[in-house]
Amino acid sequence: MNYILFDDYSRNGLLPFTYTRPISEIRIGVLTITEKWEKNLNSKVSFHTQDFLSTKYKKQSGTDNIFINGKICPNKELLNLILNLKNNSAIKAGNDLLAFRTNENKNFDVEELLKSAIEIPENFISIKNVWDIFSKNSEALKNDFEIITHGRKSQQLSNTNTLIGDVNQLFIEEGAIVEASILNVNAGPIYIGKDAEVMEGSIIRGPFSLGEHSALKLGTKIYGATTIGPNCKVGGEVNNSVIFGYSNKAHDGFLGNSVIGEWCNLGADTNNSNLKNNYGNVKLFNYSDEEMTDTQLQFCGLMMGDHSKCGINTMFNTGTVVGVAANVFGAGFPSTHIPSFTWGGADNIETYKLDKMFETAERVYVRRGMELNSDERTILTHIFNSTEKFRK
Repeated sequence: MNYILFDDYSRNGLLPFTYTRPISEIRIGVLTITEKWEKNLNSKVSFHTQDFLSTKYKKQSGTDNIFINGKICPNKELLNLILNLKNNSAIKAGNDLLAFRTNENKNFDVEELLKSAIEIPENFISIKNVWDIFSKNSEALKNDFEIITHGRKSQQLSNTNTLIGDVNQLFIEEGAIVEASILNVNAGPIYIGKDAEVMEGSIIRGPFSLGEHSALKLGTKIYGATTIGPNCKVGGEVNNSVIFGYSNKAHDGFLGNSVIGEWCNLGADTNNSNLKNNYGNVKLFNYSDEEMTDTQLQFCGLMMGDHSKCGINTMFNTGTVVGVAANVFGAGFPSTHIPSFTWGGADNIETYKLDKMFETAERVYVRRGMELNSDERTILTHIFNSTEKFRK
């Protein structure tokens, strides 16, 4: 069987994160959605995504294909329905095509497939908007923790730490270091990835996941539900946020109800607001309509796309969206929509030239022992050109 994860209309609601990846490459819980499906299917998957992303995220077609919507997370009931699909059959939930099976390799028509698809209840996690990533992270974390740790034995927690709650809700992978910290698992599990480190004085309230090779700096305060992906350094105070990976918030400052992409850096004492002074619903910039959209949430913070960075003491207002490869600095509150490839802050914003951005990205990649390859350059060039209208 050949499994392919496809993007649908929700891609636009998940920008700026889907500028640089298919929907299923978004991290929610411990794992990305891609990783969740590969674990549940016990098989590698490929991607049906935007043309400009397809050089990096390739599609592998076969003679018997099951296409799965990349915005949905697997559970046992959904997995059983998908594995038992007959050829040329499909399932849906409302107006969302969830999965279909075909032996054809041609492009498919979602509207046609929806007409004959079998309706099922939406009893699974689905991300359609950027704020779903942090607001549904608690459930996703708990589900992933069960799958990852089932039948396995955790490393023993050092006696320099204080654990509050059931030890079975804590899992420490091989090579991880946790010393002189307080871990509370009463509200949800805590997962510490391979070769990760929790430095002394950290206080963690689950549910929480720390990715492999990531670190919590001295005295970090974590409120669940929070996910920190692989190869990150995080300090200060973090509440109900998701950091995809390869990003740093290494110093004091508050990050709450927020989503941070890859290759981002938040300068020392960066803070974001996650609650309006009038306690009203937070609005976010919506790329589909090119206007502000009501999230229906009272708490909503910062959405920052890949390769974006901010200087020390940056203050982000409630419901701020930062695009890809923006460099934010200066006094005052910057705009609540900071377009991709911009340079500046509240007083003035200029275009962040592509060659200059590549120079910075090259240096950042080298620090991780990686290379900014031609596929990445092609994707970033496409984003630079396609987002010009927002910079105007």
